[in-house]
Amino acid sequence: MEFKPHEYQKYCIGFVKAHPFCALFLDMGLGKTAIVLAALIDLLFSSLSVKKVLIVAPLRVCDTWKEECEKWDQFQVLKPSMVVGDQKTRIAALNHKAFLYVISRDNIKWLVDYYSRNGVQFDFDCLVLDELSSFKNHQSQRFKYLRKIRPLFRRVIGLTGTPASNSLMDLWAEFALIDRGERLGRFIGRYREAYFRPGAMNPSTGVVYKYIPRPGAEQMIYERISDITVSMKAIDYLDLPECVRINTVVEMDEKERKLYDMLEKDLLIPLDDGDIDAANAAALTGKLLQFSNGAVYDENGVVREIHRHKLEALVDLIEQANGQSVLVSYYYRHDRERIAAYLTAAGIPFREVRDTDSIHDWNAGKIQVGLVQPQSASMGINLQQGGHILILFGMFYSLELYSQLCGRLFRQGQKHTVTIYHIITKDSIDEDVLDALEQKDATQDRLIRALKARIQDAKR
Repeated sequence: MEFKPHEYQKYCIGFVKAHPFCALFLDMGLGKTAIVLAALIDLLFSSLSVKKVLIVAPLRVCDTWKEECEKWDQFQVLKPSMVVGDQKTRIAALNHKAFLYVISRDNIKWLVDYYSRNGVQFDFDCLVLDELSSFKNHQSQRFKYLRKIRPLFRRVIGLTGTPASNSLMDLWAEFALIDRGERLGRFIGRYREAYFRPGAMNPSTGVVYKYIPRPGAEQMIYERISDITVSMKAIDYLDLPECVRINTVVEMDEKERKLYDMLEKDLLIPLDDGDIDAANAAALTGKLLQFSNGAVYDENGVVREIHRHKLEALVDLIEQANGQSVLVSYYYRHDRERIAAYLTAAGIPFREVRDTDSIHDWNAGKIQVGLVQPQSASMGINLQQGGHILILFGMFYSLELYSQLCGRLFRQGQKHTVTIYHIITKDSIDEDVLDALEQKDATQDRLIRALKARIQDAKR
């Protein structure tokens, strides 16, 4: 097939070619991969300004680059070398002559060590960071090692649909890799001091654990990065169906409520043969989320079932679908086990959607109820052909993960209104998570809108 870019894609292609260091904040479905490949074709073979490209992506997304090159006629000449698999396979792929080399973000340290240890010249001159937001943590190993080799690249392209999934603080590390700190500063401390103020701190130690933007800081940050950033939302450029979000609320009984309140207050529920406890506030968050879903791991790793309210609500929603395919998201392993047992007892067929065969069968309409874990189904798979109903059995704190998960169904090619159900336990941490996601989304939406490409202005 011949790749025929839309007008917005043409704009992005031109932007990438014109800016050696740039970021594309594009929603799912806008064709980020094809846009970059089209730009690289010109940079490699027309302007000759690029010789060898390193593409860093989540492992599941790596194959997308190969598939896109095989899909479109213009890109087939690129034939990327896939630096994935065991060490022997990765080394062979690095030594294979190609224009593009695709590697998992988790192998960045290995790559840097391999070149350093073997005295091999690092000859990549263009870096593509797919899912740039996965480098938002400036303390992570992947960030630190990539920052070491960042000066060796003459071109850097960052791609993501969720640039500030937690807060605007995320942007510092991302742009430290794009422009080496030219716009947001070379040091995270100075960035923090310039644009944020303490929002919450431990009164005993004085340690700040939350920062909020200073008045006017958001707009200042947007302006600082706007010259090398393109931002677009899919709803503005694609003919997408409506997306409806519905909260299905369940309620704990009096006994369950007392146990929940005890865990929240005391970080402990004493039980025979193993207490349910939380060592700190972070661990408590996980325990309360599990409790809201109906079961909790105790101190011995044993699953203690508390209630089945969400399981009952799940079956009701599946039955209300009247035979339509339903995608069910679970977060904890014990949730998956409990869902599987409950659906089996109810006589409802289901199947895990995670590998190539199951994805194909889902899209072919052969799976009535598909189970997915957000972290394994959030990137690199298209499920819009198989259904339009998503049920979140349990909530989780991650706007990026949530957006990617919903985007498996709500994307280009979907022909029906997408309905996303959140099964929420009343007066629990579930409600806090929903509020937090909405607040993060508002911040991110302001970022997206502030940086939105003015295509019409560019045409004039």
